[in-house]
Amino acid sequence: MTLERIKLGQYGEEKAAKYLLKQGVKILEKNYRCGYGEIDIIAKDKDTLVFVEVKTRKTSTYLSPFLAVNKHKQLQISKVAVHYLLEKKIQEMPCRFDVMIVVDKDIDWIRGAFERRV
Repeated sequence: MTLERIKLGQYGEEKAAKYLLKQGVKILEKNYRCGYGEIDIIAKDKDTLVFVEVKTRKTSTYLSPFLAVNKHKQLQISKVAVHYLLEKKIQEMPCRFDVMIVVDKDIDWIRGAFERRV
């Protein structure tokens, strides 16, 4: 991954986190990593634990960045989420998987973008 792409991703993740905070969502973790991979943002939206994948692009294209969150990526995020739940000993809390798309100054927040995969 090039330095430019890393910086673009960091920009998008920071913009997404600020947006979530303005919406009253509490940020618990950023760039949570384990052996299965990484989740960009882990947050709490009222009583729901939210695992957020952020996709950032410089310009809008006919192919949505949402398409980059394919079944393989969903499985990876799901495994990281389960690891997080076990590590933090969280048992009975509703969970949701969201995708946030950042293109320039626009943000699209897709709540419940996919279900947990195993």
